[in-house]
Amino acid sequence: MDLNELRAEINKVDAQLQELFTERMRLCQQVAEYKIQNDLPVFQKGRENEIIERVSAAAPDELKGATKVYFRTMMDISKSLQYSRFFAKADSIQYNKLDLTGHHTVAVPGTNGSYNHIACGKLFEDFEPVFCEEFEDVFKAVQSGETEFGILPIVNSTAGSVAQTYELMRQYDFKICAGTKLRISHCLAAKKGTAISDLKLVYSHDQALQQCSEFLKANGLKAHRYANTALAAELVKNSSEPIAAVCSQNCAEEMGLEILQKDIQNAEENYTKFILISKETLKSDNADTISVCLSLPHQSSSLYRMLTKFSVAGLNLTMIESMPVANTDFDVVFYLDFHGSVDSPEVVKLLSELEQELSYFKFLGNYEEV
Repeated sequence: MDLNELRAEINKVDAQLQELFTERMRLCQQVAEYKIQNDLPVFQKGRENEIIERVSAAAPDELKGATKVYFRTMMDISKSLQYSRFFAKADSIQYNKLDLTGHHTVAVPGTNGSYNHIACGKLFEDFEPVFCEEFEDVFKAVQSGETEFGILPIVNSTAGSVAQTYELMRQYDFKICAGTKLRISHCLAAKKGTAISDLKLVYSHDQALQQCSEFLKANGLKAHRYANTALAAELVKNSSEPIAAVCSQNCAEEMGLEILQKDIQNAEENYTKFILISKETLKSDNADTISVCLSLPHQSSSLYRMLTKFSVAGLNLTMIESMPVANTDFDVVFYLDFHGSVDSPEVVKLLSELEQELSYFKFLGNYEEV
Protein backbone atom coordinates (compact mmCIF):
# COMPACT_ATOMS: atom_id res chain seq x y z
CA MET A 1 0.00 0.00 0.00
CA ASP A 2 1.15 3.55 -0.67
CA LEU A 3 1.04 6.37 1.92
CA ASN A 4 -2.44 7.58 0.95
CA GLU A 5 -3.85 4.07 1.24
CA LEU A 6 -2.22 3.62 4.65
CA ARG A 7 -3.68 6.92 5.85
CA ALA A 8 -7.12 5.87 4.59
CA GLU A 9 -6.85 2.66 6.65
CA ILE A 10 -5.81 4.70 9.71
CA ASN A 11 -8.85 6.94 9.21
CA LYS A 12 -11.08 3.86 9.23
CA VAL A 13 -9.51 2.61 12.45
CA ASP A 14 -9.84 6.08 14.00
CA ALA A 15 -13.54 6.12 13.18
CA GLN A 16 -13.94 2.73 14.87
CA LEU A 17 -11.94 3.91 17.89
CA GLN A 18 -14.06 7.05 18.17
CA GLU A 19 -17.26 5.04 18.10
CA LEU A 20 -15.95 2.59 20.69
CA PHE A 21 -14.60 5.40 22.87
CA THR A 22 -18.01 7.12 22.84
CA GLU A 23 -19.69 3.85 23.77
CA ARG A 24 -17.19 3.21 26.59
CA MET A 25 -17.77 6.69 28.05
CA ARG A 26 -21.55 6.15 27.83
CA LEU A 27 -21.21 2.93 29.82
CA CYS A 28 -18.96 4.68 32.34
CA GLN A 29 -21.64 7.31 32.89
CA GLN A 30 -24.06 4.50 33.68
CA VAL A 31 -21.50 3.10 36.10
CA ALA A 32 -21.35 6.53 37.76
CA GLU A 33 -25.12 6.56 38.23
CA TYR A 34 -24.97 3.07 39.78
CA LYS A 35 -22.17 4.15 42.15
CA ILE A 36 -24.13 7.24 43.20
CA GLN A 37 -27.26 5.19 43.90
CA ASN A 38 -25.29 2.59 45.87
CA ASP A 39 -22.96 5.01 47.64
CA LEU A 40 -19.78 3.59 46.05
CA PRO A 41 -16.55 5.55 45.43
CA VAL A 42 -15.53 6.63 41.93
CA PHE A 43 -11.99 5.31 42.24
CA GLN A 44 -11.61 1.55 42.73
CA LYS A 45 -7.92 0.74 42.48
CA GLY A 46 -8.39 -3.03 42.27
CA ARG A 47 -10.65 -2.72 39.22
CA GLU A 48 -8.23 -0.35 37.49
CA ASN A 49 -5.23 -2.61 38.10
CA GLU A 50 -7.21 -5.60 36.86
CA ILE A 51 -7.90 -3.86 33.53
CA ILE A 52 -4.30 -2.71 33.11
CA GLU A 53 -2.93 -6.18 33.77
CA ARG A 54 -5.40 -7.76 31.35
CA VAL A 55 -4.79 -5.41 28.41
CA SER A 56 -1.00 -5.26 28.85
CA ALA A 57 -0.81 -9.07 28.97
CA ALA A 58 -2.63 -9.24 25.63
CA ALA A 59 -0.45 -6.58 23.99
CA PRO A 60 2.70 -7.28 21.91
CA ASP A 61 5.91 -6.88 23.92
CA GLU A 62 6.90 -3.70 22.09
CA LEU A 63 3.51 -2.11 22.92
CA LYS A 64 3.02 -3.18 26.54
CA GLY A 65 4.15 0.18 27.98
CA ALA A 66 2.20 2.18 25.42
CA THR A 67 -0.90 0.07 26.04
CA LYS A 68 -0.75 0.83 29.77
CA VAL A 69 -0.52 4.58 29.05
CA TYR A 70 -3.39 4.42 26.54
CA PHE A 71 -5.79 2.61 28.84
CA ARG A 72 -4.79 4.57 31.96
CA THR A 73 -5.46 7.81 30.09
CA MET A 74 -8.83 6.52 28.94
CA MET A 75 -9.70 5.48 32.50
CA ASP A 76 -8.58 8.87 33.85
CA ILE A 77 -10.93 10.57 31.38
CA SER A 78 -13.65 8.19 32.49
CA LYS A 79 -13.06 8.99 36.17
CA SER A 80 -13.17 12.73 35.46
CA LEU A 81 -16.51 12.32 33.70
CA GLN A 82 -17.80 10.18 36.57
CA TYR A 83 -16.64 12.77 39.11
CA SER A 84 -18.55 15.41 37.15
CA ARG A 85 -21.71 13.39 37.90
CA PHE A 86 -20.77 12.92 41.55
CA PHE A 87 -20.06 16.61 42.04
CA ALA A 88 -22.82 17.95 39.79
CA LYS A 89 -24.19 19.77 42.85
CA ALA A 90 -20.91 20.25 44.70
CA ASP A 91 -20.83 23.12 47.14
CA SER A 92 -18.98 26.14 45.77
CA ILE A 93 -16.17 27.67 47.78
CA GLN A 94 -17.49 30.30 50.15
CA TYR A 95 -15.82 33.71 50.03
CA ASN A 96 -16.31 37.36 50.87
CA LYS A 97 -15.82 40.17 48.40
CA LEU A 98 -12.34 41.70 48.37
CA ASP A 99 -12.35 45.42 49.14
CA LEU A 100 -8.98 47.21 49.03
CA THR A 101 -10.48 50.70 49.37
CA GLY A 102 -10.25 52.57 52.65
CA HIS A 103 -7.59 52.11 55.30
CA HIS A 104 -5.94 48.70 55.83
CA THR A 105 -3.05 47.21 57.81
CA VAL A 106 -0.50 45.18 55.85
CA ALA A 107 2.45 43.08 57.04
CA VAL A 108 5.40 44.05 54.83
CA PRO A 109 8.88 42.47 54.75
CA GLY A 110 11.63 45.08 55.13
CA THR A 111 11.35 48.80 55.74
CA ASN A 112 10.21 51.98 53.99
CA GLY A 113 11.17 51.93 50.34
CA SER A 114 11.45 48.16 50.04
CA TYR A 115 10.09 46.51 46.91
CA ASN A 116 7.35 44.92 49.01
CA HIS A 117 6.44 48.39 50.31
CA ILE A 118 6.34 49.78 46.77
CA ALA A 119 4.17 46.84 45.62
CA CYS A 120 1.71 47.61 48.43
CA GLY A 121 1.31 51.10 46.98
CA LYS A 122 0.03 49.54 43.75
CA LEU A 123 -2.69 47.64 45.61
CA PHE A 124 -3.83 50.12 48.26
CA GLU A 125 -4.66 53.80 48.25
CA ASP A 126 -4.37 53.98 52.04
CA PHE A 127 -2.49 51.41 54.08
CA GLU A 128 -0.53 51.17 57.30
CA PRO A 129 2.56 48.97 56.89
CA VAL A 130 3.68 46.74 59.74
CA PHE A 131 7.27 46.01 58.81
CA CYS A 132 8.62 42.49 59.38
CA GLU A 133 12.19 41.24 59.46
CA GLU A 134 11.49 37.73 58.13
CA PHE A 135 9.04 36.43 55.54
CA GLU A 136 7.58 34.08 58.15
CA ASP A 137 6.76 37.07 60.35
CA VAL A 138 4.35 38.21 57.62
CA PHE A 139 2.40 34.95 57.85
CA LYS A 140 2.42 35.13 61.65
CA ALA A 141 1.08 38.69 61.60
CA VAL A 142 -1.79 37.68 59.32
CA GLN A 143 -2.48 34.48 61.26
CA SER A 144 -2.63 36.27 64.62
CA GLY A 145 -4.86 39.05 63.28
CA GLU A 146 -2.23 41.73 63.90
CA THR A 147 -2.71 42.78 60.28
CA GLU A 148 -5.51 42.26 57.77
CA PHE A 149 -3.16 41.46 54.91
CA GLY A 150 0.41 40.49 54.15
CA ILE A 151 2.48 40.93 51.00
CA LEU A 152 5.29 38.70 49.73
CA PRO A 153 7.34 38.18 46.55
CA ILE A 154 6.64 34.86 44.87
CA VAL A 155 8.52 34.76 41.55
CA ASN A 156 11.06 36.81 39.63
CA SER A 157 11.46 36.79 35.85
CA THR A 158 15.26 36.45 36.16
CA ALA A 159 15.95 34.41 39.30
CA GLY A 160 12.79 32.29 39.35
CA SER A 161 10.59 31.30 42.26
CA VAL A 162 11.06 32.55 45.81
CA ALA A 163 11.41 29.16 47.51
CA GLN A 164 10.91 30.53 51.01
CA THR A 165 7.51 31.98 50.12
CA TYR A 166 6.38 28.69 48.60
CA GLU A 167 7.45 26.71 51.68
CA LEU A 168 5.57 29.11 53.98
CA MET A 169 2.50 28.87 51.73
CA ARG A 170 2.41 25.15 52.51
CA GLN A 171 2.93 25.58 56.26
CA TYR A 172 0.40 28.32 57.04
CA ASP A 173 -3.36 28.54 56.63
CA PHE A 174 -4.17 31.59 54.49
CA LYS A 175 -5.57 32.61 51.10
CA ILE A 176 -4.13 34.62 48.23
CA CYS A 177 -6.57 37.45 47.48
CA ALA A 178 -4.65 39.62 44.98
CA GLY A 179 -1.44 39.80 43.00
CA THR A 180 0.65 42.51 41.41
CA LYS A 181 3.79 42.81 39.29
CA LEU A 182 6.63 45.28 39.77
CA ARG A 183 9.57 46.14 37.54
CA ILE A 184 12.69 45.60 39.65
CA SER A 185 15.62 47.96 39.18
CA HIS A 186 18.41 47.25 41.66
CA CYS A 187 21.15 49.63 42.68
CA LEU A 188 24.39 49.27 44.61
CA ALA A 189 24.22 51.50 47.69
CA ALA A 190 26.78 52.35 50.38
CA LYS A 191 27.53 55.09 52.87
CA LYS A 192 28.35 58.45 51.34
CA GLY A 193 31.98 58.80 50.34
CA THR A 194 32.41 55.06 49.68
CA ALA A 195 33.79 53.99 46.30
CA ILE A 196 33.17 50.65 44.64
CA SER A 197 36.90 49.98 44.88
CA ASP A 198 36.60 50.22 48.71
CA LEU A 199 34.07 47.40 48.83
CA LYS A 200 34.46 43.67 49.26
CA LEU A 201 31.14 42.56 50.75
CA VAL A 202 27.62 43.15 49.44
CA TYR A 203 24.47 42.22 51.38
CA SER A 204 20.97 41.54 50.09
CA HIS A 205 18.23 38.93 49.77
CA ASP A 206 19.33 35.84 47.87
CA GLN A 207 16.97 36.61 44.99
CA ALA A 208 18.40 40.11 44.52
CA LEU A 209 21.95 38.76 44.63
CA GLN A 210 21.09 36.21 41.94
CA GLN A 211 19.50 38.91 39.80
CA CYS A 212 22.71 40.99 40.00
CA SER A 213 25.27 38.17 39.89
CA GLU A 214 27.00 39.38 36.72
CA PHE A 215 27.66 42.87 38.08
CA LEU A 216 28.92 41.51 41.41
CA LYS A 217 31.26 39.07 39.70
CA ALA A 218 32.59 41.69 37.29
CA ASN A 219 33.46 43.97 40.21
CA GLY A 220 34.95 41.29 42.46
CA LEU A 221 32.26 41.74 45.13
CA LYS A 222 31.43 38.88 47.50
CA ALA A 223 27.70 38.34 48.01
CA HIS A 224 26.25 37.76 51.50
CA ARG A 225 22.63 36.68 51.98
CA TYR A 226 20.42 38.80 54.21
CA ALA A 227 16.75 38.69 55.24
CA ASN A 228 15.66 41.15 52.54
CA THR A 229 16.92 44.04 50.43
CA ALA A 230 15.58 46.80 52.69
CA LEU A 231 17.08 45.39 55.88
CA ALA A 232 20.37 44.94 54.03
CA ALA A 233 20.31 48.67 53.29
CA GLU A 234 19.60 49.35 56.97
CA LEU A 235 22.56 47.13 57.89
CA VAL A 236 24.82 49.20 55.64
CA LYS A 237 23.52 52.42 57.16
CA ASN A 238 24.39 51.26 60.70
CA SER A 239 27.71 49.59 59.87
CA SER A 240 31.15 51.06 60.43
CA GLU A 241 32.62 48.74 57.81
CA PRO A 242 32.84 49.53 54.06
CA ILE A 243 29.99 47.31 52.91
CA ALA A 244 27.20 47.81 50.40
CA ALA A 245 23.66 46.65 49.74
CA VAL A 246 21.71 45.67 46.66
CA CYS A 247 18.34 47.38 47.07
CA SER A 248 15.82 49.70 45.45
CA GLN A 249 16.71 53.33 44.80
CA ASN A 250 13.80 54.35 47.05
CA CYS A 251 15.26 52.32 49.89
CA ALA A 252 18.77 53.72 49.39
CA GLU A 253 17.41 57.25 49.53
CA GLU A 254 15.28 56.42 52.58
CA MET A 255 18.40 55.18 54.41
CA GLY A 256 20.51 58.14 53.34
CA LEU A 257 22.89 55.97 51.32
CA GLU A 258 24.79 56.93 48.21
CA ILE A 259 23.85 55.11 45.01
CA LEU A 260 27.12 53.91 43.51
CA GLN A 261 25.56 52.25 40.47
CA LYS A 262 22.02 52.06 39.13
CA ASP A 263 20.36 49.24 37.15
CA ILE A 264 22.83 46.54 38.12
CA GLN A 265 20.44 43.60 37.49
CA ASN A 266 21.46 41.03 34.86
CA ALA A 267 18.33 41.56 32.76
CA GLU A 268 16.96 44.96 31.84
CA GLU A 269 13.40 43.59 31.83
CA ASN A 270 13.39 42.29 35.39
CA TYR A 271 10.01 41.77 37.09
CA THR A 272 8.82 40.31 40.38
CA LYS A 273 5.31 39.11 41.12
CA PHE A 274 3.90 39.69 44.61
CA ILE A 275 0.95 38.06 46.33
CA LEU A 276 -1.38 39.62 48.87
CA ILE A 277 -2.51 37.15 51.53
CA SER A 278 -5.39 37.17 53.99
CA LYS A 279 -6.72 34.94 56.74
CA GLU A 280 -10.14 35.04 55.05
CA THR A 281 -11.10 33.74 51.62
CA LEU A 282 -11.57 36.96 49.67
CA LYS A 283 -12.22 37.33 45.94
CA SER A 284 -12.64 40.28 43.60
CA ASP A 285 -15.30 40.31 40.89
CA ASN A 286 -12.66 39.94 38.15
CA ALA A 287 -10.60 37.19 39.81
CA ASP A 288 -9.31 34.94 37.03
CA THR A 289 -6.41 33.00 38.54
CA ILE A 290 -6.69 30.05 40.91
CA SER A 291 -3.74 28.73 42.90
CA VAL A 292 -3.56 25.29 44.54
CA CYS A 293 -0.88 23.07 46.02
CA LEU A 294 -0.93 19.27 46.12
CA SER A 295 1.16 16.17 46.47
CA LEU A 296 1.24 13.17 44.16
CA PRO A 297 2.10 9.51 44.77
CA HIS A 298 5.57 8.29 43.80
CA GLN A 299 4.23 6.38 40.82
CA SER A 300 4.95 6.39 37.12
CA SER A 301 2.92 9.00 35.19
CA SER A 302 1.22 10.42 38.32
CA LEU A 303 1.89 14.02 37.23
CA TYR A 304 0.75 13.33 33.68
CA ARG A 305 -2.43 11.70 34.95
CA MET A 306 -3.23 14.62 37.22
CA LEU A 307 -2.77 17.08 34.34
CA THR A 308 -5.24 15.04 32.29
CA LYS A 309 -7.96 16.25 34.66
CA PHE A 310 -7.31 19.86 33.65
CA SER A 311 -7.46 18.97 29.97
CA VAL A 312 -10.76 17.12 30.38
CA ALA A 313 -12.18 20.12 32.28
CA GLY A 314 -10.95 22.50 29.56
CA LEU A 315 -8.94 24.58 32.04
CA ASN A 316 -5.68 26.30 31.12
CA LEU A 317 -2.70 25.81 33.42
CA THR A 318 -0.47 28.89 33.54
CA MET A 319 2.15 27.74 36.05
CA ILE A 320 3.38 24.54 37.64
CA GLU A 321 6.18 24.51 40.20
CA SER A 322 7.57 21.68 42.29
CA MET A 323 9.22 22.35 45.63
CA PRO A 324 10.95 19.87 47.97
CA VAL A 325 9.36 19.35 51.38
CA ALA A 326 11.79 19.98 54.23
CA ASN A 327 12.79 17.03 56.45
CA THR A 328 11.59 14.38 54.00
CA ASP A 329 13.25 11.92 51.63
CA PHE A 330 12.94 14.16 48.55
CA ASP A 331 9.15 14.44 48.78
CA VAL A 332 7.80 17.33 46.72
CA VAL A 333 4.71 19.49 46.67
CA PHE A 334 3.37 20.88 43.39
CA TYR A 335 2.04 24.42 43.12
CA LEU A 336 -0.30 25.13 40.20
CA ASP A 337 -1.94 28.26 38.81
CA PHE A 338 -4.75 28.04 36.28
CA HIS A 339 -7.32 30.34 34.70
CA GLY A 340 -10.75 30.20 36.23
CA SER A 341 -13.17 31.31 38.89
CA VAL A 342 -14.67 29.42 41.82
CA ASP A 343 -18.04 30.68 40.54
CA SER A 344 -17.64 28.29 37.58
CA PRO A 345 -19.21 24.80 37.93
CA GLU A 346 -16.32 23.25 35.97
CA VAL A 347 -13.80 24.68 38.44
CA VAL A 348 -15.82 23.57 41.49
CA LYS A 349 -16.05 20.04 40.09
CA LEU A 350 -12.30 19.88 39.41
CA LEU A 351 -11.37 21.20 42.86
CA SER A 352 -13.73 18.67 44.45
CA GLU A 353 -12.19 15.88 42.38
CA LEU A 354 -8.63 16.81 43.34
CA GLU A 355 -9.51 17.11 47.02
CA GLN A 356 -11.29 13.76 46.96
CA GLU A 357 -8.59 11.82 45.11
CA LEU A 358 -5.30 13.25 46.41
CA SER A 359 -3.77 12.60 49.82
CA TYR A 360 -2.80 16.27 50.15
CA PHE A 361 -4.60 19.14 48.45
CA LYS A 362 -4.90 22.81 49.41
CA PHE A 363 -6.87 25.58 47.73
CA LEU A 364 -4.73 28.74 47.96
CA GLY A 365 -7.02 31.37 46.48
CA ASN A 366 -8.84 32.88 43.50
CA TYR A 367 -7.54 36.33 42.60
CA GLU A 368 -6.58 38.80 39.90
CA GLU A 369 -3.33 40.61 39.21
CA VAL A 370 -3.78 44.35 39.77
